[in-house]
Amino acid sequence: MIFNIVRESFLFALHALNTNRLRTVLSLLGVTIGIFSIIFVLSVVDSMEAEMKSSFDTIGSDVLFIQKWPFGPEDGAKDYEWWKYMRRRPPALRDMDMLRDRLEYADAMAFEAGSSGVATYQSSSLADAGIVAVTYDYKETIALNIEQGRYFTEVECEAGKNFAIIGNTVRQKLFGMDSPIGKEIKISGLKVTVIGEFAKEGTSLFGDGMDRAVMMPFQFATRLIPGNSEETKILIKAKTGITNQQLRDEVTGAFREVRRIKPKADKDFSIIESSMINEIVDSIISVFNIVGMVIGIFAILVGAFSIANIMFVSVAERTPLIGIQKSLGAKNYFILIQYLFESISLCIIGGAVGLLLVWGTVSGLGALIDFTFILPFERVVAGITISVAVGVIAGIIPAIKAARLNPVDAMRSV
Repeated sequence: MIFNIVRESFLFALHALNTNRLRTVLSLLGVTIGIFSIIFVLSVVDSMEAEMKSSFDTIGSDVLFIQKWPFGPEDGAKDYEWWKYMRRRPPALRDMDMLRDRLEYADAMAFEAGSSGVATYQSSSLADAGIVAVTYDYKETIALNIEQGRYFTEVECEAGKNFAIIGNTVRQKLFGMDSPIGKEIKISGLKVTVIGEFAKEGTSLFGDGMDRAVMMPFQFATRLIPGNSEETKILIKAKTGITNQQLRDEVTGAFREVRRIKPKADKDFSIIESSMINEIVDSIISVFNIVGMVIGIFAILVGAFSIANIMFVSVAERTPLIGIQKSLGAKNYFILIQYLFESISLCIIGGAVGLLLVWGTVSGLGALIDFTFILPFERVVAGITISVAVGVIAGIIPAIKAARLNPVDAMRSV
């Protein structure tokens, strides 16, 4: 019986679409726009979250950074006290050398410094290439995806060989489709030989990752890094079985000793964990989700009012039919379910069109710009669920009104 009611209600919905096409399409447009708005915004937020987190996939959960600037307020402060942080001294290579002897929980340590310069090869050039100077153990702390070629040897790093591993964008700008391995380029006027190329990472909210990078041994790249550079950090990987908190406590105490900071004095460095990065990403995403939900709720309300309007009109037009059905023995719940399912059917049709528009939009945007848009299956399910909920909310009052009609009065309205 329920199946027959659902089928009949769906046929009534299709009949309403066919009989009053313009009116029905305009009414469904509200649901379509509402579903499109909320699901598209949430899909964009999901895409942003995926891009943000994929940007940090190379950082292990057991790796800490020591750097000058924190990601947020420190030591219980409510505000970002930049005036205090700017007086700090950036980590230096000698700091890492002294720290190494004081740590028991560290499995690997590396130093990184950054700058920018112009990369050239023959008549081709790339402005603002990212200079990344690293020590040998960098590969032990960061997961590097080298598509072709190789990483530096320990001897090459200690000797400061003029070798480089370049990013995908650098290769495309300087060599096109040709292999860069073994060829000599210039970075800010210094000649380096390319021994490797990183796999393409693509554009994200945090830049191009390694795509614009020119990575070199630190001992060679020191002549390209300004002496007052603040883009320096010490990377520390924990031993197996050592928690981040254990490593963090040891590093904090040891680095205070390296910097000769008095026991009660504020520290002049920041320790960053990957979990802190994820917390920041989650806080950003939560704000975007709230904004998306607010936009979607207002759009859905417009759709709900549109469907409610068409259902009231539908009840008014089919009042004699309701009277006939009741005179033949139809119960109130039968009439109520019939019109409620009709409202739900209309909303599902409008929601399905909205979801198709979302799919087409994210596919089109993904093809136009270098950014990966996704439409998770759970968002599709959410779109259908919202459509059903809107159908229930918009149709319940008209359905109750239809169910309560007196059969005699209803037939007299012909």
